[in-house]
Amino acid sequence: MINKYLQFGIACLVGVWLVGCGGSKPSSFRPYTASEQALLKSYKKVYAKKTDAYRVLIATDSGNMVVRLYNETPLHRDNFVEKVNSGFYDSLLFHRVIKDFMIQGGDPGSKYARAGAMLGSGSAPGQARIPAEIKTDLNLYHKKGVLAAASDGNPEKASNNCQFYLAQGRVFRPGELDSFARQRGFSLSGEQKQLYTTVGGIPHLDGNYTVFGELEEGIPVLDQLAQVPIGAANRPKVDLRMRLFAISKPKH
Repeated sequence: MINKYLQFGIACLVGVWLVGCGGSKPSSFRPYTASEQALLKSYKKVYAKKTDAYRVLIATDSGNMVVRLYNETPLHRDNFVEKVNSGFYDSLLFHRVIKDFMIQGGDPGSKYARAGAMLGSGSAPGQARIPAEIKTDLNLYHKKGVLAAASDGNPEKASNNCQFYLAQGRVFRPGELDSFARQRGFSLSGEQKQLYTTVGGIPHLDGNYTVFGELEEGIPVLDQLAQVPIGAANRPKVDLRMRLFAISKPKH
C-alpha cells in the first residue's frame, strides 16, 4: 500500500494539471514534470517486485487507484496497456457515474466536452471492438473493485476498444441475492453467492461483459467518486478527469 503522503501528493499534482485550468482545454499528452517523475518513481518502487502482472495507476484529483490487469484476458490487457503508454487516457473523464453500481470513463470525446454534453458513444482509432474474453469459468466475476470493458450490447458481447468501468455495486443479503437472481433470470454458483454477500458487486453483469482487472489499492477513492452529484445521463456535474500511468509489468 502506498503511503498517504505520496498518495496525496500525486493526487494534488494531477488535480492541478487536469482541473486547475478553470475550464480551458486540457493539453495533449506531455512529458511528466520533475515532481510527477519523482512520485511515479516512488510508486514504481513500491510495486517493482510485483512482476506477476501489469499494474496501472489511475490518478484523479480525488485520489489514486492501482489496478492489476489479468493475464487471463490478454486481448483486453494488451489493448489497455498500449493506450495507457501512449497517453490516450490523459485528461479524459469518468463521464458516467451511478452510485452502488459503477463509474465509467475512457470516451475520447470527453476530453474537450462542454458541460452537459452527452458522452459514451466514442471509441479509439482502429478496430472498434475487442473480442469478448468473458472468463466466469475462471471466477472473473463483477466483484467490487474490478475493472471491466464497456460494450454496446452487441450479440457477440465484444468490448468497446477504450471505454472501461470500475464496479462498485453493493453487498447483498443472502435471501435478497437469491430473490434478485430469480427476478433477473440468472443463477449463481456458491462462490458467486459468497462473493456478493461479503465483498459485494454487480452479479447480473457476470457473463455479459469482460472483466480484465481489479483494484489493489483505492477502493475508498472508488467509493468517493461514485458519490459525486450527477446530472443528465448520469454525468457528474463536476468533471472527474483521469491520468493513467503504467507502474509495473510482468517478467517475460
